Amino acid sequence: MTWVGLLWVVEIVDLSSGFQLDGYGILPRKVDGLMGIFWSPLLHADFAHLIANSGPLVLLLIMLFSHRQYRPKSSLAFIWLVSGLGTWLIGRPAIHIGASSIVYGLAAFLMTASFWMRSWRAFFLSILALLMFGGLFYGLFHIQKGVSWEGHLSGALAGVWVAWLMHARHA
Repeated sequence: MTWVGLLWVVEIVDLSSGFQLDGYGILPRKVDGLMGIFWSPLLHADFAHLIANSGPLVLLLIMLFSHRQYRPKSSLAFIWLVSGLGTWLIGRPAIHIGASSIVYGLAAFLMTASFWMRSWRAFFLSILALLMFGGLFYGLFHIQKGVSWEGHLSGALAGVWVAWLMHARHA
């Protein structure tokens, strides 16, 4: 939850200082835009954007870190990097910011990990994630101005991929 607190600190600094940190987001297919892979999830357009991501992030991170078999730090890092790279590869020519790629990645990971883990705990968390966040996937198909569906899709695919990789590694 420290990470979600960091998002708030970054947004307060961004909005109060005039630094215009949002420019450090992902700029697809531009070498300069690669650094945005690291910064993008920390940056939000405004407080409404941050609030929309904060609640789901807190719940999904609690679920992720509640099961050690998920290898939460590695899974989170993988989702962060792969969703950012995916957005950089397929994104529209605009700056992409926000933690929603992580939200989609964590939700997809939690919903699919039980298919391969064969654990009751993973199954329970999968059902819980599906019930709580299944509606998120509407955002993969609902294209809206100013919303990075590419980040949502890249995050979801990264989440499924890391769930599968964990299984493949232990199979």
